[in-house]
Amino acid sequence: MSRRYGGGGHPSYTSIGGGGMSGAVRTLVILNVAVFVLQVFDGFAGGGMLVNSFGLRPSDVTGSFFLWHLVTYIFLHGGFMHILFNLFFLWMFGGELERTWGRTEFFRFFFICGIGAGICSVIVSPGSNIPIIGASGAIYGILMAYGLLFPRRVILIWGILPIEARYLVMILGGIAFLSSLGQSSSGVAHVAHLGGMLVGYLYLRGPRFRFGFRDRYQQWKRDRLRRKFEVYYNRKQAGQDRDPGPDDDQFRWKN
Repeated sequence: MSRRYGGGGHPSYTSIGGGGMSGAVRTLVILNVAVFVLQVFDGFAGGGMLVNSFGLRPSDVTGSFFLWHLVTYIFLHGGFMHILFNLFFLWMFGGELERTWGRTEFFRFFFICGIGAGICSVIVSPGSNIPIIGASGAIYGILMAYGLLFPRRVILIWGILPIEARYLVMILGGIAFLSSLGQSSSGVAHVAHLGGMLVGYLYLRGPRFRFGFRDRYQQWKRDRLRRKFEVYYNRKQAGQDRDPGPDDDQFRWKN
């Protein structure tokens, strides 16, 4: 599955939702909303069983190897505004990415960013007992991808303030980085936000280097074939129908 990177030409404006809610985005929205409803009922019951059992607690990952928490924490949220903004950005930016990559690749990218963000949080605070919840790491990865694919696409903040996608990504990334330096009192896992962007960037850029190496190898094969054809053509032009012998330096293949 190839990934297309935008950036040429003049800036273009995006519409909210990028053409409607796509299949993978709809599935993720439904899952997140369903889990949030369960959290609400869990709260009415007087407990935080879901967060305690399925939130990402770094000490449980490093001490007890609860690796599935790196996935389950993505679908838990800390309140209505938390899930509202996450799903809004998922809807606004995710649909166009899914239509560009396809459903399977979009799902893969979403979970790679979400899990990667969780791993970054565990690495930074391996002994923490505070559970981390939310899809923000994956959402920040999606935002990073949008900025890479459509860097000059103009986003209207609050419907009135235009800003190119690449600058929006830089601003939000800078906020996440600065916030991560003093997050102890904020209650927000800014390291996860920054980790999601970093993992998304590395995932998107990595294949390009591999494709570049493959392209260079294919070019080398084409050049080799062209040189070999030139040797054959020169032989034909010289009227040499016999096979070259071991001492025929003129027709010896040189690499």
